[in-house]
Amino acid sequence: MSIVLTDTAAVKMQDSLKQRGNGIGIRLGITTTGCSGFAYVMEFVDAVAEDDDIFEDKGVKVIVDKKSQVYLDGTEVDYVKNGLNEGFEFSNPNSKGECGCGESFSV
Repeated sequence: MSIVLTDTAAVKMQDSLKQRGNGIGIRLGITTTGCSGFAYVMEFVDAVAEDDDIFEDKGVKVIVDKKSQVYLDGTEVDYVKNGLNEGFEFSNPNSKGECGCGESFSV
């Protein structure tokens, strides 16, 4: 199981954790939603659950629950700015398609 962060994503996550003032890392997971079935979820983590695995890349701890692991294995997380828009983007080798608005994906 691997989650890879680009340098830009790692810096953004580190800055967000520092600005928040606490937290041990960032949770990356999936939820069922949208036209295609799944959407990515990112949130701060203050405590690790029993079914969580911790991956560290570029100094950032990424926490993934067991349910999400099969869908996220090999995913690269980037942080991209396009004009006035900016945010995290996911390059997931398990994704077979995305909905038209890009908010959800299928496997």
